[in-house]
Amino acid sequence: MSIENITASAAISRSGMCLAGLLLAASMLAGCGQRQHELLLATPAEPISAEIMTGLAERLGESSAIRAEMTIDRYSEEAALDSIEAGRVDIALVSNNLPFRNSVETLMPLYPAVLHIAYRAGRDTASPQALLRDATVFAGLEGSSSRLIFEQLVTRLGVDRSSYVFVDDPAEVPDVIIVFAPISTEEMEELNGYRLYSMARPSEIGTGSKVDAAILLNPTLRPFIIPAGIYGEATPEAVVTVAVDRLLVARHDLPSSVVYDFIAEVLRLKPTLAATWPGIFFDLSEDFDVGNASFKLHGGTLDYLNREAPTVYERYSGVAEVIVTLILALASATVAGVRIYNRYRKNRIDSFCIRAIELRDSLADSAGGTERREVVAQLRDLQTEAFSLLADEKLAADESFQIFITLSNDAIAQVCGVNATSAGEPR
Repeated sequence: MSIENITASAAISRSGMCLAGLLLAASMLAGCGQRQHELLLATPAEPISAEIMTGLAERLGESSAIRAEMTIDRYSEEAALDSIEAGRVDIALVSNNLPFRNSVETLMPLYPAVLHIAYRAGRDTASPQALLRDATVFAGLEGSSSRLIFEQLVTRLGVDRSSYVFVDDPAEVPDVIIVFAPISTEEMEELNGYRLYSMARPSEIGTGSKVDAAILLNPTLRPFIIPAGIYGEATPEAVVTVAVDRLLVARHDLPSSVVYDFIAEVLRLKPTLAATWPGIFFDLSEDFDVGNASFKLHGGTLDYLNREAPTVYERYSGVAEVIVTLILALASATVAGVRIYNRYRKNRIDSFCIRAIELRDSLADSAGGTERREVVAQLRDLQTEAFSLLADEKLAADESFQIFITLSNDAIAQVCGVNATSAGEPR
């Protein structure tokens, strides 16, 4: 093989290696740009909540920023919080009424769980006490959020605990069914023969009604009106009840940037979530309120809520502009003041010059020695006064002062010189 062929082959080999390197670097950069954050979400024990969270995880999987997987096991809300504290899961969906935990932090409210109080037709609904008297009640399993909130409410309303009995299976057709659930006609198809109990009339909200008392004593609750006809015959009229937010919570050490991206992706998916589960995600918005959250806020949540807040420069730029304007105004005023002061001092030295000229011109050529000595004395007194003012900084030792000294000395010399030549007297 000739040397020319060897050289050409080496050049081609080097070109191929460079091209391969560029392609590898480009693929690595592309891979970095498409890197997804992987999150593990706790699967709720309640069917509707599990369905919503699973649907959310599937839609997040289509995102370029977040990929989520659901746990195989189902978790009650307390168990989900335990798993978050232990670091076994990243995010869970829980009710906002659970006790505070230091290692659990709030991300955002996802949807409201509404208190449904269903009773069998024919029961006395004059008061909560009458509704629950000698009743069998299904309020979820023991320890569930529905039962906990129900027990809090009936205690606040003064209902005797011995007047009703809990059952653990709604298939037993209880007299009263208590459940916190999102608005869903599919979940309430079992309410044939039941009616929904209203805690007040819509016009009574904010007037000190029973629902106001319940909210006052349970600040995580808020009033909620189920419109008439939502559940068919179960809601012949509007029903006033309460709701509690279902919060997405996370472990405290989940990076803020991941939480920020997760919240942004959930909000981006609102249209598809609302289309799949109508009537549930109506309250989901970019400016969500977390003021009554049971858990402290995650740093990523604060970053998202403050995403449009002005920067430090923007916040204080107006103040800085005012300060700069004041400084410039003060500088201008200072310069003007200095000029006025200098002009004042110059005017004073000008008055000395005028006085010296007047003294020189006041002496006639025929004046005698006595008159000339008096003029010379006055000129020297004038110089002495000027030097005193100069020492007190009331005059400036500038060209004007030098002109005055020269002028006054010339006047003295002129007066003395005239005296010597015309009067014949020595100086």
